[in-house]
Amino acid sequence: MAKLLICDDEKLLRQSLTRYALLEGHQVLEAENGQEAIAVCKEKDPDLLILDIMMPEMDGFSALKKIRDFSDLPVIMLSAKGEEYDRIIAFELGVDDYVVKPFSSKEMMLRVEAILRRAQKKKGEGKYSLGDLEVDFDRKEVRLKGEEVPMAPMEYTLLSYFIHHKNKARSREEIMRDLWGYEEGEDRTLDTHIKLLRKALGPYAKNLVTLRSYGYRFDEK
Repeated sequence: MAKLLICDDEKLLRQSLTRYALLEGHQVLEAENGQEAIAVCKEKDPDLLILDIMMPEMDGFSALKKIRDFSDLPVIMLSAKGEEYDRIIAFELGVDDYVVKPFSSKEMMLRVEAILRRAQKKKGEGKYSLGDLEVDFDRKEVRLKGEEVPMAPMEYTLLSYFIHHKNKARSREEIMRDLWGYEEGEDRTLDTHIKLLRKALGPYAKNLVTLRSYGYRFDEK
């Protein structure tokens, strides 16, 4: 059982998500705006936050920036818009998933479960190096030429995934299922994360090879 915080100014949406979350055995906290979300995060320390972008008093982006000052809890961002610009802002702030409204509560719970499984994985995987690129799995730290590379949680998770499947082709469906708990369909979440990961990898972006009409492969060549 996990403690979920659902922050959205739409009461019916909160109620729908709450019903499904309770059926899955989770504890649910609610907030109507960003300011309330910050206060609840400080007081109740939830395991995962479902956060809408457009809300009165304080929007989701502003709230998440303040939450990141004291917590790195997993976050699913909700939005009525699917523009790439909003997605990139969200992922650079360290969200784990970005969901465009409308969506089904059942699908949302699948995303929640996948993120919680990732968050609960144990440490102790050791280190990986490729030339000047070094990944410390215990510290969840990436370095390039000795300098730490700033990387959002989901980009780090994606890099770890590719490293553990290095030199092997992975389809888009396999990646989405393994990391998000569902197959992608029309969702552009993976595309945005790949773009941000390549930017972070600098000269090693070329090692993340796109397999046209299939997926990706992380090459050590």
